[in-house]
Amino acid sequence: MDKGRRVVYYEDLTAVKTSDKKDENASIAMPDASGTATSVTVQTKGTAVAGPSATGIKRQRTLMDMFTAPALARPEEPEAKKLRVNGSTDSLSNSSSSSPATNLKPAAAGFGLQPLNSIPYSPSAFTASLTDDQKRLLRLEIETMGKSWLKLLKDEIKKPYFIALKEFLWKEGVRGPDDSDKALKVYPAPKNIYAWSNFTPLGKVKVVIIGQDPYHGPGQAHGLCFSVPQGVAVPPSLRNIYAEIKSEYPGFEPPKSGSLAAWAADGVLLLNTALTVRTGAAGSHQGKGWETFTDKVVNVVDRYGGANLGDRVGYGRGVVFMAWGSWAQKRVVKLDKKKHLVLQSAHPSPLSASKGFFGNGHFKAANDWLAQHYGDSAKVDWCNLTVRPPADV
Repeated sequence: MDKGRRVVYYEDLTAVKTSDKKDENASIAMPDASGTATSVTVQTKGTAVAGPSATGIKRQRTLMDMFTAPALARPEEPEAKKLRVNGSTDSLSNSSSSSPATNLKPAAAGFGLQPLNSIPYSPSAFTASLTDDQKRLLRLEIETMGKSWLKLLKDEIKKPYFIALKEFLWKEGVRGPDDSDKALKVYPAPKNIYAWSNFTPLGKVKVVIIGQDPYHGPGQAHGLCFSVPQGVAVPPSLRNIYAEIKSEYPGFEPPKSGSLAAWAADGVLLLNTALTVRTGAAGSHQGKGWETFTDKVVNVVDRYGGANLGDRVGYGRGVVFMAWGSWAQKRVVKLDKKKHLVLQSAHPSPLSASKGFFGNGHFKAANDWLAQHYGDSAKVDWCNLTVRPPADV
């Protein structure tokens, strides 16, 4: 053992349930034998740390015992359960540093989660596991949903409620990616229903903006909430969003385009609560199962959003949620607000923007939080709306 460095074991510090979310490299300030604060780095490598036994008997030692008694190497213990004293005096504060991710508290970490990029997914094997009826109904998801999302949601889309939703959409005419929204009178076009999942891979999510349902006018919806394709007039709610950005970033010049694809490619998940709508009938596809599904999407972001940011630890260490209006706020009510930054205000609609959306400061607040947790490179360039192509990784 290196001189001046000792090995202790996580189970000696505290009883941790395997369902708790812990960081793979979380620093814990501990006193050494002289009383000096020393930083302990928890190295779990994505492995669940065992919790207390069924009898409730847990081997515990005092901190003084651990740092004064001889530390014996125990080769039979998995490496993932060791704690190493690294001699640093870094604290557990959330303040930004050259390596912001290393300052995360253990409560925000991911013990028990398999790293995102190591989760296996075989499209052919998944398709082979489906019944003929499931293959018919789920062809759109298999062919158009981003693979980083599908491997986490593949079991969800086989559930009875989702199959019932797909039966409803089948009757509405939404069947495959080549179906035309103009012929169907359902928006967006089927190939764009999951556009959010292709523009914003799960591991790169850093901000989530939650909308209600797609625009129900011809040519408006394209699978990203609040966004419209280039060449389509900017909707009133989006004009108010631009106005708020202008107030926070005076140099911003609101564009004539209403496409937010650049944000989506920069890690902003633009998710509607219902993913389809019938032409001219706002809310017409609500209550059919989409809300249950998109709640699951939020749950997946809770676990894996930001997994590939910074040092790419493989699981979520917290992201920013922007919930504007009561409908969106229902989607975030169960989130851990110590792990995530949850920003809430009135909706940007002309009917409510003056009741708390204007002046909410959400765009700067989001970037301040991202810089603190992941470094300046994680900030969103809210003023840049130059369209970039989607890429699922």
